[in-house]
Amino acid sequence: METLEFVIYPDGRVLEKVTGISGASCAEVTAAIEAELGVVLSSEKTSEFFAQHHNDTTQTRNTLHSEWS
Repeated sequence: METLEFVIYPDGRVLEKVTGISGASCAEVTAAIEAELGVVLSSEKTSEFFAQHHNDTTQTRNTLHSEWS
């Protein structure tokens, strides 16, 4: 199951967590959302992102966004 989870902190930072999307597809799915959220401060790919693709593989991508520079 594909899931996008967002945590919005009081200072305006947003943590985006994506599960259930394999490989580079994650970046394609989240690109438009990230463009609207603001500046990407950091992006972390988990080991699942780099694992060989299997039907049951889950990939997680955490991205931190902020309008604060």
